[in-house]
Amino acid sequence: MHATDSPSAAAHWDRSLNALVLIVEDEPEIADIVAAYLHREGLRTVRALDGIGALALHRSARPDLILLDVQMPGMDGWTVLNTVRQRGDTPVIMLTALDQDLDKLTALRMGADDYVVKPFNPAEVAARVRAVLRRTLNARGPAKPGILRVGRLVIDPETHAVHVEGDGYSHELLLTLTEYKLLHCMALAPSRIFSRSELMHECLPESEALERTVDSHVSKLRRKLDDVGLGNVPASVRGVGYRLAADH
Repeated sequence: MHATDSPSAAAHWDRSLNALVLIVEDEPEIADIVAAYLHREGLRTVRALDGIGALALHRSARPDLILLDVQMPGMDGWTVLNTVRQRGDTPVIMLTALDQDLDKLTALRMGADDYVVKPFNPAEVAARVRAVLRRTLNARGPAKPGILRVGRLVIDPETHAVHVEGDGYSHELLLTLTEYKLLHCMALAPSRIFSRSELMHECLPESEALERTVDSHVSKLRRKLDDVGLGNVPASVRGVGYRLAADH
């Protein structure tokens, strides 16, 4: 059975929708503002305060794009960019207070996809992020979402169908739209811990409900999964939020 609210039919699937952006910024206030504008664009975010944390999250969370501050304590943005480029082609937009042509050229020569000078308009940053994501993600393949498989869970983003598979059987779940959104959001990064606030932004963006409302939806989702043999999914991380266990 499918989610009770069917998705709207779109002529083309935009792969940049619900993309994950890693914000690397040592000033929490700036990171908060940028994250808020990215959430308005329908994007997910994860944050790092320094270069070491950024590289760890780049490997574990596999973001679709990195917003990278140049001037940070310890490992600077240039070093992070160089390491990211050695690993692959994750798009990177540099954030810096240095308005020098040499720095801009250095960033581009090292493989940055764009360059934004502080102080910046957060709406412009969000627009640049969306533009780079559309260019890089949508160019990777045909415009159709793929099936998500996390352990025994099988999620079809196109039809909102969710199955739990086992030896010789496949159970189809009846989920509300909010339950489906929660599950799909966590399935995109099953090992990552999502806060209640983050899940509210992703799954109930227009709601004025309290963050604790997420607990109620997760509880109902967990009961439905438990009924078909997936216990403690999603898993609670005390004092932090929820993570989709992938070891079933």
